[in-house]
Amino acid sequence: MFPSKPTSRSMLLTVTILFLLTSTILVTANEDPTIETDNDGADSDLQELIAIDEQEGGGGEEQQQGDQQKEAEVLSKAQRIVLELNSDNARRIIDQNEFVLILGYAPWCARSAELMPQFAEAANKLKELGSPVLMAKLDAERYPKVASTLGIKGFPTLLLFVNGTSQVYTGGFSGEDIVIWARKKTGVPVIRISSSVEAEDFQKKYHLFVLGLFDKFEGHDYEEFIKAATIDNEIQFVEVSSSAVAKILFPNINARDNFIGIVKSEPEKYTAYGGIFEKDTILQFLEYNKFPLVTILTELNSARVYSSPVKLQVIVFADADDFKNLIQPLQEVARKFISKIMFIYIDIADENQAKPFLTLFGIEDSENIVVTAFDNGMSSKYLLESNPTPSNIEEFCSRLLHGSLSPYFKSQPIPDNKEKILQVVVGKTLDDLVLSSPKNVLLEVYTPWCISCETTTKQIEKLAKHFKGVDNLVFARIDASANEHPKLQVDDYPTLLFYPVGDKENPVKLSTKSSSKDLATVIKSLLRAKEDVPKDEL
Repeated sequence: MFPSKPTSRSMLLTVTILFLLTSTILVTANEDPTIETDNDGADSDLQELIAIDEQEGGGGEEQQQGDQQKEAEVLSKAQRIVLELNSDNARRIIDQNEFVLILGYAPWCARSAELMPQFAEAANKLKELGSPVLMAKLDAERYPKVASTLGIKGFPTLLLFVNGTSQVYTGGFSGEDIVIWARKKTGVPVIRISSSVEAEDFQKKYHLFVLGLFDKFEGHDYEEFIKAATIDNEIQFVEVSSSAVAKILFPNINARDNFIGIVKSEPEKYTAYGGIFEKDTILQFLEYNKFPLVTILTELNSARVYSSPVKLQVIVFADADDFKNLIQPLQEVARKFISKIMFIYIDIADENQAKPFLTLFGIEDSENIVVTAFDNGMSSKYLLESNPTPSNIEEFCSRLLHGSLSPYFKSQPIPDNKEKILQVVVGKTLDDLVLSSPKNVLLEVYTPWCISCETTTKQIEKLAKHFKGVDNLVFARIDASANEHPKLQVDDYPTLLFYPVGDKENPVKLSTKSSSKDLATVIKSLLRAKEDVPKDEL
């Protein structure tokens, strides 16, 4: 495998990390922020501004009257509760309020624009709930000194200040996610419901929640439930003491004692917890059961998906129309592997989401349905090479689960090497041309983007001509960006590996900084049949 390029081990990890870094929201924190005053703006009272990019609202006149009214209501609420920070008022706002949730943004940042409506929605909801959290935003491009002092290093950044000290934001990025996280961090980890009316109203507002049924809100089981609710950053917890009320939220509940269950808005809607009442086991249950049968990957949820403890992941790439026909049978397959395999869908037309993964398989230009899998515990990748029918996908998943699926290594088509003095090796031919060859092989491992590879290639071509008369020596090269093999490991490019006859498992690494003459000398010393070595005329 090739640790420095897209392989089943290190580059898979590298690309995934890069993918995460470019597709998720940046969150940072500073433990002891102090703001230096600059004189950009005049001293004034708090400015009540809209938290939604005003440029996106310019086409409101073309919308239907109902949509206009709803949008106006949201904007009006946002005007009253989201505050614009600047160099003069930031310190005062933070010092005078116990809880301040700040959105650091840049006007040109697309992800900032995506997050702003969610931030405004959260602000409205928190206000309705009577939350003490003050919502504010800072144009980090306009006030870079303030942004730097607060610890805003990327866009967008969310910071929660509690009595003047910032905390890392670790929640999701929908309006609902922000509300849940903010309430939990400010003393409301669980919502208590006492009536059927409250339960019905709660159902309308939350698409994902954890239900706890307790005869009394006390004792060991209840305390562990509260601990889990406090630690979890993503899911709303709700507690009830009435079985009748609990049945509204979890209809098939059948518990005489304390009960915990997770509710999702999808076909596999209700999942009961059957473990002991300890916070760690409760949290583990949630980690394995909080996602739907098939998760649609987006920039907002990608961080949560990648951090899942479910190490086996099947990723399906398809366009929107194909996915509509595939979703139901795919859910049926996923239901058979709940908590064991995570199923993910990515729109194949979404270049930012799909291409980094498809590139790992060498099929980045594919337009048809592609089914792949990753074992993040073993850093291995797999590709379904038969038709993506439900039965084939199920068999693919079963073999993945039981460890009988062969990892996938990408390879270019087998080339024609007839009469070539420098053989071209691909992933599929490395065994035959190098590892199983009865001859000594000098292999150049290169990539098209490697600046110094061209010089090394010219050297190898020169050496191949020089040693042309040596029958037991072959010169070859392989493009590491397009070919993989489990027994080929390199750290940088170019790399020169000499595979001696009788010991192909332990190739000798040659210096790429040596002159052609020095390399010829080294090659001679490595060859066993010295009588076949030509005189040094390089």
